[in-house]
Amino acid sequence: MTTTSPTPAPTASPAAARLQGLASIVAGTIAPAAAETDKLGRFPRAGIEALAAGGLLGLISDATVGGAGGGLADAAAAVRRIAQSCASTAMVLAMHYSAVAVIEQFGPVETRRAIAAGRHLSTLAFSEAGSRSHFWAPTSSARDDGDAVRLDAAKSWVTAAAEADSYVWSSRPLAASGASSLWLVASRAAGLTTVAPFDGLGLRGNASSPLRAEGLRIARDALLGADGAGFDIMMGVVLPWFSVLNAAASVGLIEGALGAACAHVTATRYAHLDSSIADLPTVRAYLARAKIQADSAALMLDDTVAAVAAQRADAMLRVLEVKAHAGETALAVTDTAMRVCGGAAFRKEVGVERHFRDARAASVMAPTSDMLYDFIGKAILGLPLF
Repeated sequence: MTTTSPTPAPTASPAAARLQGLASIVAGTIAPAAAETDKLGRFPRAGIEALAAGGLLGLISDATVGGAGGGLADAAAAVRRIAQSCASTAMVLAMHYSAVAVIEQFGPVETRRAIAAGRHLSTLAFSEAGSRSHFWAPTSSARDDGDAVRLDAAKSWVTAAAEADSYVWSSRPLAASGASSLWLVASRAAGLTTVAPFDGLGLRGNASSPLRAEGLRIARDALLGADGAGFDIMMGVVLPWFSVLNAAASVGLIEGALGAACAHVTATRYAHLDSSIADLPTVRAYLARAKIQADSAALMLDDTVAAVAAQRADAMLRVLEVKAHAGETALAVTDTAMRVCGGAAFRKEVGVERHFRDARAASVMAPTSDMLYDFIGKAILGLPLF
């Protein structure tokens, strides 16, 4: 008689294991604070600290520095889940991951270890008033300053500006040819000032603010990659992460708004008719169309992640498409959610109008849909993008 050993159960990857704890972080910390975060325009510090403690800030850091070794799919899953409850927290995390993708390839090991351990929050500092949506062509300067480099810039909007520990910072090249260079800049460096706190329509907790650098001196080894290679890093590293994670935030917004709308129309009853709003065929039809739109955005997000992972020939086209599609779909679905909930939607306790405002704020993050449409049109016509 022969016996066989039972097949061992598959072991979850470190990234998957950390994602398993995300639901409890959202339910216990992020979701309960979301309305207050929005009302006060307050950075979601408790949520970010909970994500750090749960290993989520180090989700995509390499295992060699103590991270979970996760990839784009893991990051998108985290951002999407959080955005269902708090888009501000999700966007802070999306910008952190977009910066970490660069730091992991080009940054110092000490910073990488701090990120992996949850002790360091980073973000991108690309947007400038002078370049607008053309973030790949900064107008800020980098100049020799003795044994250091001097940076001068007026960054128009930086997510988590006064809260992050570092910025992946763009400037014109120091000496080389090319459109830009990238630097790792400590947020507490002398010469950096946060111009004004954010007080806007949506994403009110993401602490976005203009930043000004005047005579900011950094070490030469703060350069990320080669001098003048910023454009290539932006297109090859940053853009896929930024675009996909922005789309993941939009998909999460869509799911949050649709869920809140369905809950409201199901629970709200007409006493004299002994029926609910959900019994109206017109409401069901609106929600059905919104669900189809939601599923379309989610499917494109999944396909884009798969295209990037497989290095498919259409990967860059999908990267361009996914942010535009998810962002515009979020506008449409949150509008439908407001419509079917009627006047109640304008009350904050229903939870729909916050998603409605957040979707509009997210949609204008560069590159905007109009800019992406131009890129997509050039791509399908075989024209150069730049």
